[in-house]
Amino acid sequence: MEKILTTRAGHAALSAELKTLKSVERPKIIKAIAEARELGDLSENAEYHSAREKQSFIEGRIKELEGILSLSEVIDPKTLSGTIKFGATVTIADEDTDEEKTYQIVGQYEADIERGLLNIQSPIARALIGKEEGDSVTVRTPGGEKSYEIVTVEFI
Repeated sequence: MEKILTTRAGHAALSAELKTLKSVERPKIIKAIAEARELGDLSENAEYHSAREKQSFIEGRIKELEGILSLSEVIDPKTLSGTIKFGATVTIADEDTDEEKTYQIVGQYEADIERGLLNIQSPIARALIGKEEGDSVTVRTPGGEKSYEIVTVEFI
């Protein structure tokens, strides 16, 4: 099996979600199923079917998280330096508009573009890997090609 790269923060977030699902959500849904059973005929019991569906989702997510965490390899960006690689925090400037954006390159399960966490498999991240501060990269986007200049590279 291939290792799943994750940052320390990403691993902690996935672990916290797993713990919440097991210790809070699972017992809550078991109780909801028991209460719905007490209402009688299960074939026409919407509460029961809804609770069972939610239980199925929770159990599936628990299995998924356990699999991810068992294969994860935690990378501490603070121990890295040099060219852009997994864990790097990169500030890029759009060469057309001079608009700057800062991203940290992270694993696919912790990526969240709204929070500046860029999936290592994304086109922008793949274009940045191996580059250095001051380099220019071209990224093919749905709106056409975009060029960016790498302003800073940090491992924090």
